[in-house]
Amino acid sequence: MRVGVLALQGDFIEHQTMLERLGVEVQQVRLPSHLEGLAGLIIPGGESTTIGKLAVDFGLLEPLREFGRERAIWGTCAGAIFLSKDVGRPQPLLQLMDISVQRNAFGRQVDSFETDLDISFMGREYNGRPFHAVFIRAPIIQKVYGN
Repeated sequence: MRVGVLALQGDFIEHQTMLERLGVEVQQVRLPSHLEGLAGLIIPGGESTTIGKLAVDFGLLEPLREFGRERAIWGTCAGAIFLSKDVGRPQPLLQLMDISVQRNAFGRQVDSFETDLDISFMGREYNGRPFHAVFIRAPIIQKVYGN
């Protein structure tokens, strides 16, 4: 199986690395021709406006829409925003998912933070060590459109 990772902006290397650890053949997607022969596509987190603008600049918007009508696309964070029908402001969207998304629903970038959490309640495999957690700004799905 060959899976694409949209590699215009964002954390595409992290997605590629994880897929390769799982034994998946990965294709970075930057041009329409890079979609050929893929079983699916991952659109990573990043900055959804930038991803959309670059998709327009590289002629990817319509090829991505066509791809998504026939094959699976998974979008994380900015990827989910890019897949949505509406974000309440003008920006390029694939409009493949019947959802409305609010960007930065949990604050701005400066509100992101890291902290150590006590997760001893999860069992002995953590041996009392704290779990380092990262909390980032994130979108929220405001509405799911029905048929």
